[in-house]
Amino acid sequence: MYRAPYDADPGVRNLGDIIDPDAPDDRVWVIDVAADGQATQLSYGEARAQIDAVARGLSRRGLRRGAAVGVLAANRAEMLVVYFAVMRAGFVAVPINHKLPREVIEHIVKDSAIELMYADVERAAMVPAGLPLIPLDAAAPQWRTHLDPGPFAAVAMQPDEPATILYTSGSTGMPKGVPLLHGPYVWMTGQYAGLRDVLNGQAAIVAAPLFHMNALFFSKVIVRLGATNVLLRQFSGRAYIEAIDRYRVSMLTSVPTMLALVVREREALARADLSCVKFVYTGSAPLTQALADSVRATFPGAEFANGYGTTESGPGAFGPHPQGRKRPDTALGYPLPFVEVKLVGGATPDEGVLHIRAPTMMPGYLNLPQKSADKLNDGWYDSGDVMRRDADGFFHFVGRADDMFVCGGENIYPGEVEKMLERHPMVHQASVVPVGDEIKGEVPIAFLVARKGTSPAEADIKQFALANGPAYAHPRRAVFLPELPLAGTNKVDRKALIARAREMFPNGVREGR
Repeated sequence: MYRAPYDADPGVRNLGDIIDPDAPDDRVWVIDVAADGQATQLSYGEARAQIDAVARGLSRRGLRRGAAVGVLAANRAEMLVVYFAVMRAGFVAVPINHKLPREVIEHIVKDSAIELMYADVERAAMVPAGLPLIPLDAAAPQWRTHLDPGPFAAVAMQPDEPATILYTSGSTGMPKGVPLLHGPYVWMTGQYAGLRDVLNGQAAIVAAPLFHMNALFFSKVIVRLGATNVLLRQFSGRAYIEAIDRYRVSMLTSVPTMLALVVREREALARADLSCVKFVYTGSAPLTQALADSVRATFPGAEFANGYGTTESGPGAFGPHPQGRKRPDTALGYPLPFVEVKLVGGATPDEGVLHIRAPTMMPGYLNLPQKSADKLNDGWYDSGDVMRRDADGFFHFVGRADDMFVCGGENIYPGEVEKMLERHPMVHQASVVPVGDEIKGEVPIAFLVARKGTSPAEADIKQFALANGPAYAHPRRAVFLPELPLAGTNKVDRKALIARAREMFPNGVREGR
């Protein structure tokens, strides 16, 4: 497997040491936007001083090299300060999903051997008893006393030493720890140097939670390029739009569900000047053509890209076509030069489950040798994502292999049905889940959000599906909701919808109803 040479960045000692040295001290690094719209700013000069002070404070606590330090908090500037300081000091940062139940947080603390925890005031009670705790609040006395102001030289870490441990969502059991290594991620952040022309000292917005790969990686890219991070503590479509306008954001980072909520905010969009937006990036979840069209209409002057990455294999696998061919809006892109991909188990070589080898590949799940062996084979990672490759070599997401269900002997991938339903002129969002059926085994149910000002009928949805897709895949029932529930990563919460469908249809849905 190809591994990027760590000496490609000879001036960078570890992943906490990637802050652009040319960013002037008075440039704003983070604009920390609270839920009520109030914001505080942290300059590059202030950030450098705070990161060094936290790193010095941690170093004097006697923690061993590579000790795990947890962070349990909602998005805020101090979270980024701590994240970089932990890695800069030679320790391992473990951002934790603060929406998880207490018993899962306790599992993560034990599994990663966390020796010290930072937590904001709202989550401090979730920290296991007896674990040293530092409040993640610049106004708290314990925060101020744990700082040790002064310069700090970043610890020189080996390329294959862990910098961060991220935990997967745990959709099939307890979350699994994924170590991310210093060398590959220092190198990978450098591969986004092309965005310097887009940012050029300007602002990018980050509104996904920082315990998630999407937001955390782009926060690293932003600081490496010396740009400004407009960090939302809590996402809403209106807050996102208002922040873009107020801070003249040139680059948007997002997951598709967030963009779907943004384009519905007609009043906020009408008030905002969005001409500053040059680049819209979305990823981490499927994208439909209907949503892509809405995003292009909302940000007509911006380049638009749909990306793909996993916690296990890394944040980037696909990019532009090497011969400059136009990428379809919903395509993930063409494999990057340093990434190897293959499709396994499909009817043809151009369809199947994506297996991938990349420089940013995890070494294996933390403390789970059997799970690692199941997912990794000779450096190839089995993503579980079913894809197809078109005639130009672009890859398209079909669905999760574990989301697929069988209806009367036919395989149904919910993502394909959702894309079709969102082509209906009165459907804004769709999520398709299975419900038991006494004849077919399982049949699809659609949860839908209607476009504003429309009132589609269930019968119309069924007829549209029958006219535009295979009959076996049409939703047997269509349920309209004001909005789809979101999981902690701002993706649609499929588990919640499956539970709701089972509650609504405890005896299943008979064919013909």
